[in-house]
Amino acid sequence: MCGIAGAVVTRDAGFDRGTLERMLGAIAHRGPDGHGIAEIEAPEGARVYLGHRRLAIIDPEGAAQPMRDAEAGLTLTFNGEIYNFRTLRAELEGRGHRFARDSDTEVLLHAYREWGEACVERLRGMFAFAIWDARAAKLFMARDRFGEKPLFVREDARALYFASEIKALLALPGTRPAVDESAVWDYLAFRYVPGPKTLLHGIRKLAPGTCASWSNGRFAQRRYWEAPDKSASARPSAIGSPQQVGDPGGEGEFVAEFLRKLDESVEMEMVSDVPFGAFLSGGLDSSTIVALMTRHNAKVKTFSVGFGGAESAYSELGYAGVVAKHFGTDHHELVVDPDHLVEHLPKLVAFRDAPVTEPSDIPIYMLAKEASKSVKMVLTGEGSDEVLGGYPKHVFERFAGVYQSLVPGTIRHKLVQPLVQSLPYGFRRAKTAIANLNLEDWTERYPRWFGACSNAERASLTTLRVNGHAFGGFVPPFDADPGASRLRRILYADQTSWLPDNLLERGDRMTMAASI
Repeated sequence: MCGIAGAVVTRDAGFDRGTLERMLGAIAHRGPDGHGIAEIEAPEGARVYLGHRRLAIIDPEGAAQPMRDAEAGLTLTFNGEIYNFRTLRAELEGRGHRFARDSDTEVLLHAYREWGEACVERLRGMFAFAIWDARAAKLFMARDRFGEKPLFVREDARALYFASEIKALLALPGTRPAVDESAVWDYLAFRYVPGPKTLLHGIRKLAPGTCASWSNGRFAQRRYWEAPDKSASARPSAIGSPQQVGDPGGEGEFVAEFLRKLDESVEMEMVSDVPFGAFLSGGLDSSTIVALMTRHNAKVKTFSVGFGGAESAYSELGYAGVVAKHFGTDHHELVVDPDHLVEHLPKLVAFRDAPVTEPSDIPIYMLAKEASKSVKMVLTGEGSDEVLGGYPKHVFERFAGVYQSLVPGTIRHKLVQPLVQSLPYGFRRAKTAIANLNLEDWTERYPRWFGACSNAERASLTTLRVNGHAFGGFVPPFDADPGASRLRRILYADQTSWLPDNLLERGDRMTMAASI
């Protein structure tokens, strides 16, 4: 829950400590509790710069970063939290390691010392970090499995640069990156830019579940984890690769095991040395998280946002209030009206480093600002729909093949769709379902369930061209097993694109903008 930035540069790269200070200043909102810089000599006259802006959650009085292990020649800058750090510390102590603090940062440093790059496969948490390994003369970077914490990279012939947000990389000297027009084309379909691209040439995202190294001017990366629904027959393990399904032991066993793991995860994520709470919408996901939190803490702070004016009919404050009363939480409510949207939009575009296409960005930011008055960390229910198939599209997608095979295309396009589209707004889910089920090409249909424009609509809205030719159809980066079920394939698409590149990115930017 911090901000990191750094570089490995040659002597003539024009990079110095002042440049890193400007990079850190651009992301100061991510870490108002302190900052630090490490400057390290590297082979052949190169220099390593690691910077950190701290939001203190674990060991707030100690664990300053960048953190060094001088004996091993390691220096770490780390954003996030390792939830199983105490388990890992006990294992490392059994291997002879000694610790000075109760800190997940120190455990991460020792884990790399013990297991090298394989340490990432043992981590349970949300993280993005960079370690300079002086003995190997390499920079090692990694990002958590689902992409909760961001990491952007930029490289040229003389250097590698990295940061938690794009704006930090725009503080670098020299020519500013140009807009990537192909990414704008993607943005019109997805309402976000699917990784690894960003809206700017030369700046890319390190993919979730990926680690990378920079050594001797060469960048190499590998995936250390894949979302389990990529496979036709797999189930997730707590850590590591998907496990093949054996004897299921009945549906009840799966339900009980899921609830056990969910409760365990909530308990682990409540480890904090500062006040914390939860965002509560009154829906099933956030209500479940709050219910489990109250098992482990007698008094939980909850925060809910609702809408005033003409949008009050969509407010969920009533549902959230019922849940808060039932579990006896210390409950706080905030009401947003249309004027707030206009007021906050410009600065949230700056925080997001992209146009804001999710109206909920603004109430999430305002709720985070309200929560920051009394807590420094919140739990949310984000991601449950993408794991458990909670959206209506997951139901509708099951019938795509049947609908298209039983109803001739002419009838679907010329009769059914126009009739359904003429229905009132109250039938919006049916209208969305028919419009998307009429798309025979799944590579267009998947992003369209939540997207803004079809291929034809994009072509009519933009004059963007590459090498004199208009952009063609976009093929999304969804490489699920073709033998997997329709449900698994669309869940995998959600887990590898919609969730990390949109929802989790939004959650990170809007909460960190409020320094929680």
